[in-house]
Amino acid sequence: MSDLGRTLIFLGLALVVAGLVVVVLTRLHLPLGRLPGDFSWRGRGWSVSFPLVTSILLSVILSLILWIINRFHR
Repeated sequence: MSDLGRTLIFLGLALVVAGLVVVVLTRLHLPLGRLPGDFSWRGRGWSVSFPLVTSILLSVILSLILWIINRFHR
């Protein structure tokens, strides 16, 4: 049971960190979700957003960060 507890604590802390990152990014007024290549359709009473370029950019940044962490961890 202690492994489950540690996993839940880790996931909770990861959610807190992700929430803090979102709050900081919104205060910096970065155009995430509104970059060229992010698709958005609006109609009467509905909207659909597909942030393709934002997803690719975040994926590259997170991959780079994890690669650097892994490089120093060895």
